[in-house]
Amino acid sequence: MTPEETDKLKTIGYSGIFLSCYSDYSEKCIHATPEHVLVYLYSGEQVIEDRNEKIVLQSGECAFVRRDHRLKMYKNSKGEELYKGISLTFKRNVLREFYSKMDKAEIPKNIVLTDENVFKLKQTPAIESLFQSLNPYFDSNVKPTEGITHLKLLEGIYALLNSNELLYPILFDFAEPWKVDILEFLNENYQDELTMEQIASFTGRSLATFKRDFKKISNLTPQKWLIKKRLEVAYFKLKEEGKKVQDVYVEVGFKNPSHFSTAFKKQYGISPTEV
Repeated sequence: MTPEETDKLKTIGYSGIFLSCYSDYSEKCIHATPEHVLVYLYSGEQVIEDRNEKIVLQSGECAFVRRDHRLKMYKNSKGEELYKGISLTFKRNVLREFYSKMDKAEIPKNIVLTDENVFKLKQTPAIESLFQSLNPYFDSNVKPTEGITHLKLLEGIYALLNSNELLYPILFDFAEPWKVDILEFLNENYQDELTMEQIASFTGRSLATFKRDFKKISNLTPQKWLIKKRLEVAYFKLKEEGKKVQDVYVEVGFKNPSHFSTAFKKQYGISPTEV
């Protein structure tokens, strides 16, 4: 790292794999993510505060943090040693793919689902080799391919399962196998022209179950939620990115410019051209 780089935060990310370097003595952040995360420390010190529990990571140590959990993290330099850590984020589609290819007979039986949210993991050859193999990508200008990063995420899942059996039911959520988070799916696919039946199917539900589950997360109907989402993204593209109306309405999923203009004015009180 050059002297210029040590004066600032350096964060690099590739498809769910993120590395951060800090030069300040301590960087505090609030961790809250909808996905499971595996954190590994190359150098420095990392302190994780989870309610009344404090977990300290030193060089070569790692921890698994459960999704949808809010906690505090302190990323510290240690003497002359800068903080340098890496995290792997496991999205549901990656976990589903992994589970679909597993030999189900190898899954341990009768594992009780724990309410623990942070697991400090033992140092194993699998974990050590995984993270040492990623380190060169962050010390050079070589970008790993999508295929490489995907394989490393799958390798990370193997390493987790081999380190702690309690992670099986957490990673694979056996209680509701493969119900995709509705808002996650809609936020990623709002611009597509999908029927409610298709959305229900893609999120692992019957149409009736999808409608029932959607009522738990929004007072709007799914159709109105999608229109509101498209308009919010359109407003941002027009105002913050300076894009043209004729480009934006198609990008966010409207098929008709007249319909877009009418809906936009109804939500914001002005026409798209006035933004």
